[in-house]
Amino acid sequence: MASSSAQLALRPGVRMKVGVVCPYDLLAPGGVQQLCIELADLIREGGDDCVVVGPGRLDSKTPEGAVPVGATIGVRANDSVAPVAITPKAWRRMKNALDGVDVVHIHEPLVPLAGWAALSVDKPKVLTFHADAPDWVGVAYKTMPWLGRAIGDSVLTAVSPSAARSIPDSWGVLRIIPNAINVSAFNIDVERISKRIAFLGRDEPRKGLDVALEAFTQVRDVHPDAELIVIGAERAGTTPPGVSYKGFVIGSEKARLLASSSVYLAPNTGGESFGIVLAEAMAAGCAVVASDLEAFRAVVGSEARLVPVGNVAGFASEIAELLADPEACRRLGNAGRARVQRFDWSHVFDEYRSAYEDAIAGG
Repeated sequence: MASSSAQLALRPGVRMKVGVVCPYDLLAPGGVQQLCIELADLIREGGDDCVVVGPGRLDSKTPEGAVPVGATIGVRANDSVAPVAITPKAWRRMKNALDGVDVVHIHEPLVPLAGWAALSVDKPKVLTFHADAPDWVGVAYKTMPWLGRAIGDSVLTAVSPSAARSIPDSWGVLRIIPNAINVSAFNIDVERISKRIAFLGRDEPRKGLDVALEAFTQVRDVHPDAELIVIGAERAGTTPPGVSYKGFVIGSEKARLLASSSVYLAPNTGGESFGIVLAEAMAAGCAVVASDLEAFRAVVGSEARLVPVGNVAGFASEIAELLADPEACRRLGNAGRARVQRFDWSHVFDEYRSAYEDAIAGG
């Protein structure tokens, strides 16, 4: 984890409080939730205070320092289901939870209702856009001048160029601050199984589990001893030979499963703005085989095998080739591990800290 040499305060000795607003259920699996929670931990480690506010109910698993604002409903968007809160009570709780903060960091500020409520708070703000929105969204934003007024002089950030694409220039200068992980948490001492392939994601169309299962069937024709572990998604009914469902896992167990795998398969079909799971797999030393998406290219560079979206035979061929050549698989995994250092929190956290300071100075 990164360490902060100074508090966020602009006045020496004054401790700052940051309100990190998560748009989605704090207890549901997801890259945005994970980033919000890890960011809050780093803010506290740096000597400042932080509260994470987002949808959800208070539970024994609620992260430390988090304030859930109410029950969620699933809203379908971007080939996924977003667990958001949309009640008036959630709006009031969001505003109350942010009452004592010095700066508000809103992730996905235009997602109802968390983002809208947080935008209405009269505090300095940092806004982070995560989604790779369809082209029509950017066109729509330009026809809504009231959105620009609501955003005001907030500091604008996006996790990647694809996430920034829909944001109008008229809203202000936008900084690219990538998602981040704790790289060392995935560099663990565990036996790597030479024919093990890992898939991590929810069972939603854009995550590509159907493509993964079809490709794995073809891989088994060449490598009968290959196995596919599915992390996150679970399906009822007959499990295909060689496939095992691990369910929802986090922390050290997720790191262990990735580090025990030789190949990581990411056959996502679209709608991705970054690819945090690719970064995690690279940190774990997996050779990555992924869909050729703009957001994924920004993460993996040339240190992965990229396949056209939905090309089952292409995925199967690349995986089978890597399983047949353990040395090539190892080299690709090591190259990915070297590249992913740029997405470690030790580099990224300071960029967010600077954004907070700029928001406060501008407020």
